Amino acid sequence: MNIKKNIQKTAKEVLINESLALKNTAFFIDDQFESCIKAILNLKGRVVVTGIGKSAIIANKIVATLNSTGTPSLFMHAADAIHGDLGMITADDLVICLSKSGNTPEIKVLVPLIKRLGVKLVALVSNIDSYLALQADYVINGTIDQEACPNNLAPTTSTTVHLALGDALAVCLLEQREFSSKDFAQFHPGGALGKKLYLKVDDIMVNNQKPKLFLETPISEAIVEISSKRLGCAAVVDKFDKILGIVTDGDLRRMILADTDFLNKKSGDIMSKSPKTLPMGSYASNALEVMQENSITQLIIEKNGILAGFVHLHDLIKEGIV
Repeated sequence: MNIKKNIQKTAKEVLINESLALKNTAFFIDDQFESCIKAILNLKGRVVVTGIGKSAIIANKIVATLNSTGTPSLFMHAADAIHGDLGMITADDLVICLSKSGNTPEIKVLVPLIKRLGVKLVALVSNIDSYLALQADYVINGTIDQEACPNNLAPTTSTTVHLALGDALAVCLLEQREFSSKDFAQFHPGGALGKKLYLKVDDIMVNNQKPKLFLETPISEAIVEISSKRLGCAAVVDKFDKILGIVTDGDLRRMILADTDFLNKKSGDIMSKSPKTLPMGSYASNALEVMQENSITQLIIEKNGILAGFVHLHDLIKEGIV
């Protein structure tokens, strides 16, 4: 196949075209946009987002973002709406309709039906003089100069702008609701993202043993304890399990290399007296931060200075935190 044009040049032109369009869109944010946000905040029902063709795909993404940031939303395909799906809209809802032209046949059929239901209609369009825009209660202006497509036909820049405006809606709503990371975690319990926001060290340490030594524990017994519990370390504690220090497999290796009489030593002789710890109730993501900052692979979990358990870097990797 003959390469007819510079591929890299074309790719750069597309990105520049779309980025400039996004910058221009910022100037279209106005009182109508703000009024739309306020209307959604006062909703008793849900936001129903609709569109056809590429706009329907963007509408789906906007729905997903709204749902995950605290605004209950539904997707309704504009073509399916006139064949029964209109029934998903209730009197307490608000409809956002996406369309580049705002004049497609499906939109012209759908809009009067939505208006008849008495719900508020938001037009997210690239043509503010269109049928959709003129019929809407609120207009979100997504006007563009041209598509990135060289024929100015394929939805490229227009869908990028509409997608970004959907993000702007979601973030404005998120901030107005003071939607916190804790709230976010409730909607994202699965995967690494959710685990970073809700998984605590208490949830992890229960799967690990609690290797421990006393100040007078012989090194020979310390080696067995550390090896058998498979965490690469053991806490040094008193009879009440108060944490006094830690012995790691690294401490053992350094001792063996430095002292031929190591078998006569006690755990208290080689322990580190200021082990890194985290209190119970800490997030697993905090454990990772402490490990990274101190270049360690295990962490003692304590409760009021008493040994509660251990978290290992491998636990965090297994949970997808890393």
